[in-house]
Amino acid sequence: MFQGLDYIYSPCSDVAAEQYHFEEVLGARIVFAIEGMGARVALLELADGPPQLVLADHLEGDRPVLVYRVADLEAAIAELQSRGWQKGSRLEIPQGPICSFSTPGGHRLAIYQLTRPEVISQFAGRRDF
Repeated sequence: MFQGLDYIYSPCSDVAAEQYHFEEVLGARIVFAIEGMGARVALLELADGPPQLVLADHLEGDRPVLVYRVADLEAAIAELQSRGWQKGSRLEIPQGPICSFSTPGGHRLAIYQLTRPEVISQFAGRRDF
């Protein structure tokens, strides 16, 4: 069902400062750094291939969200619910629909369906901050 861990969404109170540290000290590649609608978001690569790190100042909580891609979001939700899973919030990210949830121990995860694969390349290279 899970096709891969594509993103780690990390809550971040100062995206610009963290982005600087990841880039200058740790050698991360900044894919984009966007400011809009009252939020700052930066997508970083620390290694070749996934997962990519998303620093987001609008993401609540202290724990990161592990974001897994699935082929069919509705089918994945149905399968997980048949096992007793409790779904969380449904929303949209630029790449497609997503459903986030927490485990009983407080780990935060999400599953999403990649319906707009071109989005990341459209934002690539953008540096608003």
